[in-house]
Amino acid sequence: MAEGSAAVPSSELLEWPKKDKRRFLHAVYRVGDLDRTIKFYTECFGMKLLRKRDVPEEKYSNAFLGFGPEESHFVVELTYNYGVTSYDIGTGFGHFAIATPDVYKMVEDIRAKGGDITREPGPVKGGTSVIAFVKDPDGYIFELIQRASTPEPLCQIMLRVGDLDRSVKFYEKALGMKLVKKVDRPEYKYSIAMMGYAEEHETTVLELTYNYGVTEYIPREMHMHRLLLVLMTCTKVVRLWNMLFKSLVERLLENQGHSPESTLKLPLS
Repeated sequence: MAEGSAAVPSSELLEWPKKDKRRFLHAVYRVGDLDRTIKFYTECFGMKLLRKRDVPEEKYSNAFLGFGPEESHFVVELTYNYGVTSYDIGTGFGHFAIATPDVYKMVEDIRAKGGDITREPGPVKGGTSVIAFVKDPDGYIFELIQRASTPEPLCQIMLRVGDLDRSVKFYEKALGMKLVKKVDRPEYKYSIAMMGYAEEHETTVLELTYNYGVTEYIPREMHMHRLLLVLMTCTKVVRLWNMLFKSLVERLLENQGHSPESTLKLPLS
């Protein structure tokens, strides 16, 4: 095969993720006591219990909570597996963030209900935004961010990554997100990139954090095992991912002197 002739996704296919309407649906993670966590989220954070179900034949229960209906808001899906009372969260997940008009008042309300305040309210380092950090009963961290108003109070998911540019490229090309903001803080030895489908004050966004020199993190027991997105069509997503994967493999085979036609067959639809 001639150099540079490896299959690449069509421009139409690459442009598609940027045009359809998407948002984050929910994050799924495991807890050791479902009722205890529901009580904490509703009483301390002000979330609503949207639905709850028990699936005894598969030995688990789950509950959906958020600040509005699932049709229009990002929500959390808590999963309790029968008999499992705790999980090792690992190091890759950072925190969720909740926007509130008054961080100081929210912290005092949480403290009065026995919540664990891990960072007292005050301005962020090097800035003016008022934040605080709270730990839930299972050890998951929630950042509280002071904002006058927001359509989506459950506003951020912070994940740690080993290569910021690589992660930004993946979320842009594979999932159609846009880079909302990128900040480098050499004085604190970290960089962040905000990724999402709209501006950070309009919807839930991913905050990707790269700590200088750290190239991998421990996922442990897959505490947050999926983020769901509204996608225009699953077929296009599968086709795009297959084409990107095929292009990468063909180039690797060419570099090693193999013929992609004789060694690679992938369905593209």
